[in-house]
Amino acid sequence: MPMKLGQAVGHANSVLMLAFVALLVLIPDAHRVVALAGLGLCLLIAVTARREQYARLDRDDAWFCAALMLYGAVWLLDVWRSGHWPVIERAGIRALPIWPLLVVPLLIGLRCYPPNPRMLWWGACLGASGAGLIALYERLVLGAERASNGINAIPFGNLSLLLGSLALMAVLWSLRYRSPRHASLLVLALLAAALGLLGSLLSGTRGGWVALPFVMLLVFRAARDVLPRRYLRFGIGGLAALMLVIVVLPHSGVGERVGQVTSDAQRYWQQGNAGNSLGMRLELWRAGAIMVAEKPLFGHGERHMEDALRALAEEGRVYDRVIIHVQLHNEIIDTAARRGLAGVLSLILLYAVPLWLFWKKLRRSRHAPDLQILAAAGMMVPVAFFDFGLTQSMLRDLRGLSGYLGLCVVCWAALRAREEALAAAPRSGSCGLHPGTNIEDDEDRFFVQRSRSRS
Repeated sequence: MPMKLGQAVGHANSVLMLAFVALLVLIPDAHRVVALAGLGLCLLIAVTARREQYARLDRDDAWFCAALMLYGAVWLLDVWRSGHWPVIERAGIRALPIWPLLVVPLLIGLRCYPPNPRMLWWGACLGASGAGLIALYERLVLGAERASNGINAIPFGNLSLLLGSLALMAVLWSLRYRSPRHASLLVLALLAAALGLLGSLLSGTRGGWVALPFVMLLVFRAARDVLPRRYLRFGIGGLAALMLVIVVLPHSGVGERVGQVTSDAQRYWQQGNAGNSLGMRLELWRAGAIMVAEKPLFGHGERHMEDALRALAEEGRVYDRVIIHVQLHNEIIDTAARRGLAGVLSLILLYAVPLWLFWKKLRRSRHAPDLQILAAAGMMVPVAFFDFGLTQSMLRDLRGLSGYLGLCVVCWAALRAREEALAAAPRSGSCGLHPGTNIEDDEDRFFVQRSRSRS
């Protein structure tokens, strides 16, 4: 690959990473546009890349790709046998099963010419800030009951929370280097973290709040080697105080939503009333359990699951209003009802393989806090989406599926790029890491030199 072309591909990958993360919840069709641009770039890489580029792929990348391909293949086989593509609420028929397969060449392209890891942090900060500002505008100016940016409020709130949590990792990244050039990122990351969490709260997405303690544990795990303990305690206390203030504010609607959960639970368990948000979910889960018991191995299939749900409602075995839903509001139950245990296995691997790969990098990077921050950020994605999936089938949503796949892949590409930069630094005089030097200044030079050496 010519020198200038190799550098251009590396820069293009960085721009694509920034655009995807920043625009995921801000612009309706941004995830499609960025994905198509990424696929076009991958075709360019496939045609022009040399053997040394592909040699950088290793067993961990193979595991990642295998999990993606298995999930997509099982879903496509189910579409083939049932004769129906997924029907998405408010969007109609969509070819979602193809997305995991299309992400494989994206992962390979990002690994062959990795992006600059800082683009992940800038993208998360811009995306979280935008989501929070949109939520404030819709609630305070437009008077909307739930902030949503014109999409389903649940994916909007869940992704806002995840982007805000990634912005907290950007705070740690900025504090890790403590240089003037990172001051702007630090200020933006602090603001973005607050706005992202605020966007989730104003969306009224209660299921996403379940994920908050777990992602905060990952933040704490990454921060303990970066910040003194007194700063950690101050940060945890400040975050708890901020969340408490937001909860008690009448205009936030959070307290009302929490009280509604208690009321719904009492009416369901004491009176058998399923005509509320919680009762409806419990009935959908019960219907899913019945359908899984009927066809445990391969499930009822796409679209036929809805027919089976309607039949249960007509027979009076579940609450009759469940038929208004096109999903069972639980990722595992919905997958099991449609694709059986085979589908559940592919789903578990889709969560578990990236989580295991990021955990392995976190455990082996005890003396590299920046790698720990990136690895913990990567772990956030499957952990958060698993928690989101307890009350919502996020992977049957356009932004939910693209968000999970895309964020997993860009976090992995950023981590491996940083890992490679640190590994190559002792062998390069211009990228040498010595006490008192700014590691990221050397990293920028490393990315340029790598593009030239591999061209």
